This record gives sequence, C-alpha cells and structure tokens, in this order.
Amino acid sequence: MADSGDIRFLLAIRDGGSLLVAARKLGVTPSAVTQRLQQLEKKLSVRLIDRTARRLRLTPEGELLCQRGGDLVQQFDALFDELRHHSAELVGTLKVNAPLGFGRRHLASVVADFQQANPDIDIALTLSDQPLAETIDRFDVVVHIGELQISNLVGHAVAPNARFVCASPAFVKRHGMPASPDDLARLPCIVLRENNEDVSLWHFSRGQTSRSVRVSSKLSCNDGDVIRQWARAGRGVILRSEWDVAEDLAAGKLVRLLPAWKTPDANVVALTHNRAGLPARIRHFTQYLQERFRPSPPWRK
Repeated sequence: MADSGDIRFLLAIRDGGSLLVAARKLGVTPSAVTQRLQQLEKKLSVRLIDRTARRLRLTPEGELLCQRGGDLVQQFDALFDELRHHSAELVGTLKVNAPLGFGRRHLASVVADFQQANPDIDIALTLSDQPLAETIDRFDVVVHIGELQISNLVGHAVAPNARFVCASPAFVKRHGMPASPDDLARLPCIVLRENNEDVSLWHFSRGQTSRSVRVSSKLSCNDGDVIRQWARAGRGVILRSEWDVAEDLAAGKLVRLLPAWKTPDANVVALTHNRAGLPARIRHFTQYLQERFRPSPPWRK
C-alpha cells in the first residue's frame, strides 16, 4: 500500500517531467529517485511510469494514482492545517483532575474563572481522593500535591506548600506539647489515606538530623476535611498540608506542634503528558493556574 509520502514522490516526478528534475526538487540523486520508483512499483505490483518514451509518461495506473492520490494529499494537508489552527486556538474540551479538598477550596473557582474568560472551552473537572490512581490518559491536566513518583508526566510548578503537624488546643492541654517527633508514637494520631502511600510513617528533619516515626491511628479517612474536623474536635494529631490548616491555625482552632522540625514539603504541581506540542487550551490553563497562585498562594496571605 502506498502512503502519502509515496504519492507526493510520484507527483514530484509527474510535475517535473523527468527523473532528473524530480531529483533536484526532492534534493536527492537521480539514482535514488530511480531506486525508489522501482521499489514503489514493486510494492504495488504495477508499472507507474513508461520509461521507453523520450519524455517520461505516466501509465494509466500512474495517472490514476496521481489523480486520486493527489486529492487525498490535498485533503491530508487541509486536515493538518485545520488541526494546527485548532491547536493554536482556545477551543475544545479541557479535562482536569485534582484532589478532593484542594479542588473544592482552591481550584474550583480558578477553573470557573478560566472558562468564563475563554467561553469556547468546555472544562470537565473531576475531583478524586486518589487522582494519580485514576487513568491518567483520561485527563489533560492533573493537579497533584506532594512528591511525584510517576516519571512519564511533566510537572509544572504551581505553588509552594509546606506540611504541619497540628492538634487542637484542648488536645494539647490534655496530652501536653510533644518535645520531639518520637513523642508522637505515644499520642493518638489521625491519618489521611491517599495515593496508596504509607500514611502512618511520618518523616521529620532538623538541620542534619532526621527522624521517622510510625504513628498509631485509631481514626483514618480518605477525606482531608474529615480528619481536620476530627483534629479540631480534639481526637488526635494530624499531619496536613499548609493550604488545608492555615485558616484554622490563624483562628486558633488548631495549634502547630514541633515547629522546629520540618516535614517534607508537598508543593502543588500541574501534570501534563508532554511539554512540547500541547494544545493552546492546555498551555494557557497551566499558565493561568500558575498566575492565580502568584506571588504567594492564598494560604500564605
């Protein structure tokens, strides 16, 4: 079967009127043109050009291939021009996936504002407690918080986000303030189940010193809002993102524990399948997302 490249090759011979002219047009040697023509005729099991004449003459089969194939090449070119034009415009459907809590509190308004500013784009926002466990190929952009384990996705930095160990003032009054991460092993803790991570192993660092503590949890949930409510009710210690607990810390509903010890950051990133060749709607949404969280995210204002 001939492909569009074969058809373009034969059209170059027809338009040039000779193998020599076709070779110049294609930027190859005349012998290369002859060899490719022979290969094409062999592949199709048909003679395309009558070489006995003083001037090259297409056989009826050659004429048919040029005529019908030329129409197909024009259709291909028109299709690809339309695709390039479509890709450069802010049109089409944008599929976004994000964590439940962050999506509700910080992303939903950004998505709605972007769509309002770009009315020819349809946006389908999916919120999930395990966004990376979803079928990634279903989405154009995946908003992720924390360390990224998947290497075939491209990360675009959106916003900084620390993680804090917190408890209610009543809990601290009842159990005392822990002096080191090791003290957490004896305290009731609450964990968030997400992305199939080992959620009961908490890591800390202070300078060159590192600690990892296996906490004991009688309460766990896959919804961050729920474990934050439990913590405010005095049911245990939580390790949560700064974006989630900043308001409660400022209002005194939660108290930060072990402020001298740092836990691993969980920065916000937007994941796409590649960096080059992205449709305009994906590129512009990613840039819009970054701009909405600059110069500082809302949880640091």
